[in-house]
Amino acid sequence: MVWVIVLDVLTLSMNLLLLPQAQAVAMLAPGALIPLAALTIHLIWRERRPAWLLGGALGAGMFLILLAVCWMGAAAGGPWQERYLYVMVFVGIAGITTFSVPMSIILGIATSCLALYLMFLLRNPLIGLSEAIAAFFFFACGVVAVVFARQTMSVLAKKAFLLELRDGARLTALTEANKQLDHLAKVDPLTGVANRRWMTELLNSLAGHPDKLRGNTSLLMCDIDCFKALNDQLGHAQGDRCLVKVAAMIERSVRSRTNHVARYGGEEFLVILPDTTAEQAFLIAEQIRENIAGAALPNPGSNVAPIVTISIGVATRKGNEGWTADRLQVEADIALYRAKREGRNRTVLFGAPEPARKVIAEGAA
Repeated sequence: MVWVIVLDVLTLSMNLLLLPQAQAVAMLAPGALIPLAALTIHLIWRERRPAWLLGGALGAGMFLILLAVCWMGAAAGGPWQERYLYVMVFVGIAGITTFSVPMSIILGIATSCLALYLMFLLRNPLIGLSEAIAAFFFFACGVVAVVFARQTMSVLAKKAFLLELRDGARLTALTEANKQLDHLAKVDPLTGVANRRWMTELLNSLAGHPDKLRGNTSLLMCDIDCFKALNDQLGHAQGDRCLVKVAAMIERSVRSRTNHVARYGGEEFLVILPDTTAEQAFLIAEQIRENIAGAALPNPGSNVAPIVTISIGVATRKGNEGWTADRLQVEADIALYRAKREGRNRTVLFGAPEPARKVIAEGAA
């Protein structure tokens, strides 16, 4: 509507310069209606208002603009009258194709355009009745075709919008489903910690990129002592609750964000400790073991203690040694086996002789 005002002012200015003075002055009064109508529509549509008000303002404003264009041609008289009727039809078609409004408003603009064209055409003394009717039907066909095209475009636009919404919803649902699947693929469903697959991938990644490690990589392999006896005495439901509590205690004992806990299988858990020395890993393992013993979870079938205890094997490799994930797991498993063989409920460091283990344990205490 701002451009309508600008074009109308330019048209009236050019008329004053190029047309005879009498015709140009006669066109000023009807031409002044166009800026008023366009400005009114602009001000009403600037803010959110009821749909009936917006539609009514646009329909009434467009009628006044079309009427003003016809009136300008009638005021100029002569051949200008028919030319301005053509301009009026063009303005009406522009409004039909431009405004994104309900079809009822579009039909109102089209009807106003054709009615004004016929009325002013019949009042033109230079055109006969048959010629006026023929011209009316010619332009009526064009306007009706534009209305149908506008309706088709509107339907296609709505379909495209709905399809885009549907595709967007499907993409969102697919993305969310993929996230859930990725989560399920990496997390143990019972304990909520990482599963063996994810932990193996992480170990392989660390072993394959030693340049990213600032120091040693340590691995704890933890096994609940006499867990089968717990299941036999208290039932598998109590055994599952025990696994959940033990996993939570291990996670609480590992405070660093770079450390990772996973359920290796059954009652076994792995803890990956990047950039952690053997001595530091041993202290962490002892803290885990003491926290679990301190929780005093019942295990009446255990031959170690009447409570749940845990044995831990610790293995450490330097970042530049060219170690493999399988080798580190084998070493932690060997240390765990020695812990079980020596009486369970203890921590054993792979490769450390008995005196060295005692010294480390005394330092942890």
